[in-house]
Amino acid sequence: MPEQITLSVNGRSVTVPQGATVAVAVAMAEAHCRNSVNGEPRTVLCGMGICFECRVQINSSLHQRSCQMLCSPGMQVRTDG
Repeated sequence: MPEQITLSVNGRSVTVPQGATVAVAVAMAEAHCRNSVNGEPRTVLCGMGICFECRVQINSSLHQRSCQMLCSPGMQVRTDG
């Protein structure tokens, strides 16, 4: 069984298997990645870093592609910023 990692998504503690992407943690937290200019929720579309729909804030870095970033212990992810 893979080792587990705990991180925070919008202040909610989420535990994922080691090697999971931030997009997985966002989905497990039942959050969406961002809102469109019309206020519609957006989430992972391509899953390979081309579309930029999965952008989130990781720690203090804005506009990180969640489908390309691996989770690390204690990571702070914000989808509402």
